[in-house]
Amino acid sequence: MELFDVYPLFDINIVEAKGCNTFDDKGNEYLDLYGGHAVISIGHSHPHYIDRVTKQINKIGFYSNSVQNKLQEELAHKLGKISGYPDYSLFLVNSGAEANENALKLASFHTGRKRVIAFEKSFHGRTSAAVKATDNPKIVAPINDDHDVVFIPWNDTEALLKEIEKSEACAVIIEGIQGIGGIRLIDNQFLKTVREACTQTGTLLILDEIQSGYGRSGKFFAHQYCEVKPDIITVAKGMGNGFPIGGVIISPIFKAIHGMLGTTFGGNHLACAAALAVVEVIEQEQLIENAAMVGKHLMEQLSTITQIKEVRGQGLMIGLEFEKPISEIRSKLLFEKKTFTGATGIHTIRLLPPLSLSIKEANKFIENLKEVLA
Repeated sequence: MELFDVYPLFDINIVEAKGCNTFDDKGNEYLDLYGGHAVISIGHSHPHYIDRVTKQINKIGFYSNSVQNKLQEELAHKLGKISGYPDYSLFLVNSGAEANENALKLASFHTGRKRVIAFEKSFHGRTSAAVKATDNPKIVAPINDDHDVVFIPWNDTEALLKEIEKSEACAVIIEGIQGIGGIRLIDNQFLKTVREACTQTGTLLILDEIQSGYGRSGKFFAHQYCEVKPDIITVAKGMGNGFPIGGVIISPIFKAIHGMLGTTFGGNHLACAAALAVVEVIEQEQLIENAAMVGKHLMEQLSTITQIKEVRGQGLMIGLEFEKPISEIRSKLLFEKKTFTGATGIHTIRLLPPLSLSIKEANKFIENLKEVLA
C-alpha cells in the first residue's frame, strides 16, 4: 500500500523540532515561521508539554465519553478564564473542521433554520457543511453541495444587511482573521454591524478562531479587538500544539440536550493533557503578550522592505503580499536560507510562527528575506 497522493510535498523529512526550529534527517536546521499551519503555539517540544503528555499516557490515554473525565472540566475552567468567556460552555472535538461542523449543527438546532451566510475567500474545513461554507468550489463534492450557503464580500456592510434581511439564516460564520483568504482583518465597525444584525434577526454569530485564536493575534481571540461577543466560537490548531483537538465554545443562550452532539475521540485524556499544557505555558510565559510585541516588530520592519506590496495582520498572523508570484521567494527561503513559511494564493506569503518566537529569531527571518530579495 502507498499513500493517497493528495499533498504536493517538499523533498524534506523533518524528524525533530525544538522551540522555533525544526531539523531534517540530514541534520539541517530550519527556522520555523509557519508552525505547521499555525498549529505549533507554544513552540516545538516544550518541556512542560512533554512532561504533561508523558505523565498522562503513563496513566490513561483514552476512555469513553460515557464516563466522567475531570481533565475536560479542568480544561473548560482554565480555557474559560484565559479566554474571557467563563460563562460559556465547551464541547470538545478532534479538529477545526469538526468544530465548525458542530457549530453549524448547533446553530441549526437552535434556530430551526438551515441557511448559512459566509464570506468570499473563506475557509472553514473540508467536511460536509464546513466545506460548503468554504469559498472553494474545487473541494466541494456533489454530496456536500446541497447545503444552503450564500457568500458575500468581506467587510461589505451593504451586502450583509441585504442578505440577512431577506433570508432567515441560522448563522453567519466568519473568521477572526481570514487565513487562506490572504490574512484579511475584519473591520471593527463591520463586525459590530454583523453582531447587531444577527441579534435583530435571530441569526447566530459563529466566530471561526481556528487559525486566529489562542493568542496568535496578540489577544486570545482576534474578534476581541472589536469587543463583540459571538454566540459560538470554534477553536483547534494551536489548542493542542500538535495534538489533534478542537473545541466549540458555546454561549449560555443554548440549552444542552443529551445526544444532540457527540464524538468518540473528542476530549480524550491525552488530548486534554496536551491542551492543558498549552494553556498553562501561554499563561506562565506570557505568550499572548509576546505574540503582540514580536508581531508588531516584524510588521514594522517588513513594511520597510520595498519589494513587499503590503503587510497585513495582527500579532503573529502576518501576510506579505508581493507584486510578483512568491513561489521562487519561498523556495529560496526554504532551500537556501532553511526557513519555513506558508503561502496563500499566488502573491502572498503567510507567517504563522510559534507564539514563542523571539525578536532575535524574527530579525533572522527579516535578514533571510532581505538576502533572498536582493
